[in-house]
Amino acid sequence: MLDKEKDKKKKKHSKSANKTVKVKTHKAPFEFEYSDAPESRDIVKIKERNLLYINGQWQEPSEGSFFPTLNPADGEVLAEVAEASAADVDKAVQAARKAYEGTWSKIPAHERGKYIFRIARILQERAREFAVLETLDNGKPIKESRDVDIPLVASHFFYNAGWADKLDYAFPGHKVTPIGVAAQVIPWNFPLLMAAWKIAPALATGNCVVLKPAETTPLTALLLAEVIEQAGLPPGVVNIVTGAGKTGAALVNHPDVNKVAFTGSTEVGRIIAKAVAKTNKKLTLELGGKSAHIVYEDAAIDQAVEGVVNGIFFNQGHVCCAGSRLLVEESIAKDFVEKLKERMSQIRVGDPLDKNTDVGAINSHRELEKIRGFINEAKEEGWEYFSASATELPGKGFFQKPCFFNDVGSAASIFRQEVFGPVLAISTFRTPQEAISKANDTPYGLAAGVWSEKASKIQKTALGLKAGVIWANTYNKFDPSSPFGGYYESGWGREGGRHGLFPYVEVQ
Repeated sequence: MLDKEKDKKKKKHSKSANKTVKVKTHKAPFEFEYSDAPESRDIVKIKERNLLYINGQWQEPSEGSFFPTLNPADGEVLAEVAEASAADVDKAVQAARKAYEGTWSKIPAHERGKYIFRIARILQERAREFAVLETLDNGKPIKESRDVDIPLVASHFFYNAGWADKLDYAFPGHKVTPIGVAAQVIPWNFPLLMAAWKIAPALATGNCVVLKPAETTPLTALLLAEVIEQAGLPPGVVNIVTGAGKTGAALVNHPDVNKVAFTGSTEVGRIIAKAVAKTNKKLTLELGGKSAHIVYEDAAIDQAVEGVVNGIFFNQGHVCCAGSRLLVEESIAKDFVEKLKERMSQIRVGDPLDKNTDVGAINSHRELEKIRGFINEAKEEGWEYFSASATELPGKGFFQKPCFFNDVGSAASIFRQEVFGPVLAISTFRTPQEAISKANDTPYGLAAGVWSEKASKIQKTALGLKAGVIWANTYNKFDPSSPFGGYYESGWGREGGRHGLFPYVEVQ
């Protein structure tokens, strides 16, 4: 009797196991929005009028000229900034020369390291202040300034502070000496981070600096001068002159400068290279890029989608190494693009000071017009266009919806020229060799990303790519101990890591 009951239960269980069970999914009857979470502007006090920082003092520009710097999120004038003339630049270079010959090059290396370490600690203590100011002046989301830029800035000073008294290990078997006065010209996309990339290794190797920040984003560089004062550096070791192209040209062409470091457009880089070619100045250039993601069919697709979004949209495409080209294997292209569309529909564009914002403002009206020019040209050429239609842009300020063009030809402008905005160009490939060939088919050679679950495939692809930095299953990950730079029209030389010390020393 008991055995019969057991058999009945087994048959009943067997039938139920073979049935298809339909699970009802619950769909929320409403869509939710994030509440506003603005960061307070009160953390930073912006001076109405900002002077030049020369020889450890704040000085009026010799010609009395000032220009405005704007908040790109609303067009508001944040402050007036001094415009340095050639005479001001000369004064700054002379101050740097005097500090180099009189104090900085003679200070024991371990003492230089202490000064640089002190700068890093103060930056950490004032991190929130710097993050808010960077977002106000640049337009990037506060979560990028707060979580990426400022921590990296401090890390570069910490890292180079460690090298100051260990140069014998950086150049084993050789004696190295500083070169003197370094002229450093930086762009608007990472204002404070680019300053750290250049100032920290220059100081660690015993050089003095004259820095010219971009005219649209000078405020964090000027706040950095306050940190340098607070850290107690001798007068003239770091000088900061603000202005536009004429100021930069006067600095680059100054005869008493020993080293020029420039980050910016390829066009300006060519001009600087020609100017420096007839001198004995050292030169490093970090210029444009048209970097590619290569996504193989065996990649973790959701992870790759997130990497692509992070690599081009979350930084507004303002990173010189932004992954602005997507090469996806043909067999998964349709599914990948659909997932990308879905992910893009969730991107939040708006107030950069809101902690929920993914994409902030374009840095200037001029840059916005350039981006729109590229978009309109690609539309006229007939490439398939997509942007999240539900995304609403703020009523004022300089904003652009993240968008992409699909199935783009390799000769298209949108596929070959640096846009410097949240615009992605997508193409497909069938074989690894075709992917490598397409990725290399550009005048640039700055960065690339390879997405695959097979390490051997990533390694083989990376060996074929002509790019200075290659990420595997991730993108836009930076570390101060890792060198950064490119090939061809992306410039020459490296910044960061041990390699970043080379341009600032004479090796004997």
